Amino acid sequence: MPRHTIEEMYQELGISRKVYRLGKETEDSLAERFAKIQETAEYNQLKVVSAMQKCRVSAECFQSGTGYGYNDLGRDVLEEVYAAVFHTEAALVRSQITCGTHALAVALAANLRPGDELLSISGKPYDTLEEVIGIRPSAGSLAEYGVSYRQVDLLSDGSFDFEKIRGAVNDKTRVVAIQRSKGYQTRPTLSVEAIAEAIRFVKDIRPELIVLVDNCYGEFVECGEPSDFGADMTVGSLIKNPGGGLAPVGGYIAGTKACIDRAAYRLTSPGLGREVGASLGVNRSFFQGLFLAPTVVAGALKGAIFAANIYEKLGFRVVPNGTEKRHDIIQAVEFGTPEGLIAFCEGIQAAAPVDSYVRPEPWAMPGYDSDVIMAAGAFVQGSSIELSADGPLKAPYAAYFQGGLTWEHAKLGILKSLQSLVDKGLVCLEEI
Repeated sequence: MPRHTIEEMYQELGISRKVYRLGKETEDSLAERFAKIQETAEYNQLKVVSAMQKCRVSAECFQSGTGYGYNDLGRDVLEEVYAAVFHTEAALVRSQITCGTHALAVALAANLRPGDELLSISGKPYDTLEEVIGIRPSAGSLAEYGVSYRQVDLLSDGSFDFEKIRGAVNDKTRVVAIQRSKGYQTRPTLSVEAIAEAIRFVKDIRPELIVLVDNCYGEFVECGEPSDFGADMTVGSLIKNPGGGLAPVGGYIAGTKACIDRAAYRLTSPGLGREVGASLGVNRSFFQGLFLAPTVVAGALKGAIFAANIYEKLGFRVVPNGTEKRHDIIQAVEFGTPEGLIAFCEGIQAAAPVDSYVRPEPWAMPGYDSDVIMAAGAFVQGSSIELSADGPLKAPYAAYFQGGLTWEHAKLGILKSLQSLVDKGLVCLEEI
């Protein structure tokens, strides 16, 4: 017999009876939704296993390349697997891609030339891309190389403004960018279905336009990916969904062979491309992380839905709300005050297996236009498929919660975040 009940274990971790019971009541109400998440995870698990088998993944693929990385079997097969999973002609999956922003920067710089125009049809991009593009002046930006930029904002309901998109496309337009997730905005995340419609619309205007989708936080949330519906490049980070919590670094670009070849030449060197770039011992983690990714994403999704329902009951605005369909793993909760945002992040940090004793503080993080607070007690620095939360210290003071390598840990994180708000007098459970 165990020494303690589950409720007593939560109490040992600082969760009061009232917070625990609110969580238990919420969890019980979500049984049907959680079952549907498991169905999607099962489909995606089969998709990944099928790709690995078709590409003949072997134990030899886990060996490490060094130096130039010529004939790195594991690296090359891994890229074949990603292309098979995303149903694309080719893929670039490298430890040399440092993060999602870097993957996007490589994809954009490789496929745009001086005089070309980049058109975003999902409104303002994520903060760190502003300097890549040159919206905020920065050394080495696309703007410095003569690439212009325009954007079409989403409509008030979060859908694409097709009329304005048609009017915005011109002879200079070469790449059309779509950001699936919300970034530091409280707009809806775009579904694969909505993105597919937008891709069809853009291709009907000019078939040669290159459509790039920032897929960060969205992989394996649905049964399909934007690449299944004609995206020329689908881009993401391995320390988010597809790395399954095991990838220690890296990013991917999956798409047409022409686009991927150009991206490889940009990442390494003209004339060398995908032939170089040693794997340096990460192949096993990349393969195993991808294998686990559908299950890990399912746990993170459950945590996001749990958070939405908990905080919606307490009267906070949450995006998505507690009943909406999910298209990424991010859950936004608007607190309206810096104190609420900070308390939430302190609770998430306190639930971490690493650095749980550390208190997160807002700071001027590179690439952002305001102080940002981040809670991330992770095994991999900055890994947002692990339990994490962050947000800019500006109105509406929204926390962006994501991750949890297991549903159980995501649940603990949300309960700790609520406990932090209760302990600071920012939430009163007597009122619900």
